[in-house]
Amino acid sequence: MDSPWNELTLAFSRTSMFPFFDIAHYLVSVMALKRQPGAAALAWKNPLSSWFTAMLHCFGGGILSCVLLAEPPLRFLANNTNVLLASSIWYIIFFCPYDLVSQGYSFLPVRLLAAGMKEVTRTWKIVGGVTHASSYYKNGWIVMIAVGWARGAGGTIITNFEQLVKGCWKPEADEWLKMSYPAKVTLLGSVIFTFQQTKHLEISRHNLMFLYTMFLVATKVTMMITETAVMPFACFEDTLSRMLFGWQRQFVSFEKRSETKSSFNGTGSSTSKPVVDASDKIKKKHTKKTE
Repeated sequence: MDSPWNELTLAFSRTSMFPFFDIAHYLVSVMALKRQPGAAALAWKNPLSSWFTAMLHCFGGGILSCVLLAEPPLRFLANNTNVLLASSIWYIIFFCPYDLVSQGYSFLPVRLLAAGMKEVTRTWKIVGGVTHASSYYKNGWIVMIAVGWARGAGGTIITNFEQLVKGCWKPEADEWLKMSYPAKVTLLGSVIFTFQQTKHLEISRHNLMFLYTMFLVATKVTMMITETAVMPFACFEDTLSRMLFGWQRQFVSFEKRSETKSSFNGTGSSTSKPVVDASDKIKKKHTKKTE
């Protein structure tokens, strides 16, 4: 007989994302799009372009993972139910009378609930990407990591290409140059689930899914309540960066210190010589007078 913990985690891993968790994912993604400058005006002026951008935010991870595995990028359109659901959410967010949906979403409990449910879907996407990549490349753990990362955080990455097409792309906001928290935590999860898939991490998948999801939800809710953008593992990143990539800086600083010490010693010796010469001259004059 399984323990209550195993029964809980196994039941959690079998939870269906449709429709409630998918609705939360689409809601958070489209609301993030609406907060962008000029997004609401673009929706009224060019609804088709706004709808296409919203679909990239909602299904960007699936599109990017298909591109990496040489599969049809528009395969997400085959799921008519999810496309219609995401399109309905896009419509009511941008064109609801009196902007009621956005006003309701502004309440903190609603945003916390939607963000937490979206983090649950992130775990399912990472696991789905790693599993799907392992069916093509059984021992290709780098491919598994890349596809799992793309499936879980591809929406924030692929929208950079959409902004580039629109002409509003900013280099300082590029995910490849400055990774955000979702991209970093998704990469971490992709590595963990890849190790579990390749049997290098001795833990059952349902237990790992439960623990990782609880970590995502707790971290996201804490960051939203405290209104801070500090990464929970920023100290670990800084320490690891100094250990792996800080050797050259240490050597450069050590060389600079040695140069300053040697230059200081050189100036000190050069200044002492005139003093010695002056004292010798005084002694010679004194001896001449005595003679």
